[in-house]
Amino acid sequence: MGHHDPLSRKRILLGVTGSIAAYKAADVLRRLQDQGAEVRVAMTSHAEHFISRLTLETLSGRQILGDEFAGADRSKIGHIEITEGLDAALIAPATANFIGKMAAGIADDALTSAIMALDCPVLIAPAMNDRMYRNPVLQKNIQTLKELGARFVEPETGSLACGTVGQGRLADVDSIVQKLSSLVAPKDLAGRTVLVTAGPTREAIDAVRFITNPSSGKMGYALARAAQQRGARVILITGPTHLASPQNVTTISVISADEMRRAVMEQCEQSQVVIMAAAVSDFKPCHASDRKIKKSDAPLTLGLERTCDILQELGRLPGQRLLVGFAAETDDIEQNAAKKLREKNLDLIVANDVLQPGCGFGTDTNSVVIIDRFGKRVDVSAAHKSEVAAHILDLVVDLLKR
Repeated sequence: MGHHDPLSRKRILLGVTGSIAAYKAADVLRRLQDQGAEVRVAMTSHAEHFISRLTLETLSGRQILGDEFAGADRSKIGHIEITEGLDAALIAPATANFIGKMAAGIADDALTSAIMALDCPVLIAPAMNDRMYRNPVLQKNIQTLKELGARFVEPETGSLACGTVGQGRLADVDSIVQKLSSLVAPKDLAGRTVLVTAGPTREAIDAVRFITNPSSGKMGYALARAAQQRGARVILITGPTHLASPQNVTTISVISADEMRRAVMEQCEQSQVVIMAAAVSDFKPCHASDRKIKKSDAPLTLGLERTCDILQELGRLPGQRLLVGFAAETDDIEQNAAKKLREKNLDLIVANDVLQPGCGFGTDTNSVVIIDRFGKRVDVSAAHKSEVAAHILDLVVDLLKR
């Protein structure tokens, strides 16, 4: 991950408590480090029954704050020292017992004492049996902590260690890291509404066949998530994808270019920034049948017509909104992108070479050239789409300041 990741160079305290899910803390730790975070780990003595100190110490490359009363170095007060200069704390997994102690202000071990000394945001990821999770005392404790400003990543529904199925298993690592990122990200889009389009469109030939393209929606979804983390109110208009809707984003699903156009026109009035990352089909069949055309009756030529040009239409609308377009090119990438920027009256264009391996449609990474209307250009090569999204939004924020 690049320097643009919200977690890069952030100091995070990872607290691990005595749940069977404690083994997943190793994965959480790894992910935070991959994103450039400096992670300090504190664990309860119960946690040490489930995952060894040595495992977390080896992964984190630093000493772990454990039971302070077991002959440790007395020169410093560990639970105070570990909380200095923190950007956020994450408790994953958090047991019912730990949540109860935290809500009651009990500080009887290293981790609960460190929590008492925190002055940064805290994120709690509970894990337990489903009946324990539904327990009204626990729910009241969660409510208490929420009212005091703690954030929670809800546990997921699935098979639990006790053999039953219900809500209680630790949220997946992606969701946890995602939520933590949004806790520490700069809120430089607060007060703005950002409209993002994503994914492909499908243009019907008949009841079962359609014309589409290989867009996966990953770039648009990464932009929606990143804008939300930076404080924007986000509306995501998406063609058919296999992706889960980003948290705290208004998601509108559409199928065809016409439906996409209608949704964009309805939502653009209230948006200060419009980012058109969708791969909208340029052509549609002239006559779509609402039944399946039988193979024997099918004509061998298919008449096509142009679909509406949503970007062009947006560029002509009155009103002040910042418009970002995408250009998926195979030849003369920069010239074509610069031409599209001028002709469609865009503020920013993101051009990618779809022939480059590992970039463009369907991949997790992208190589792009971003050009703004004042001629400023930024090259981003083979970066994760979340990082590309961060670069695009940095330029959007710069343009909004102008």
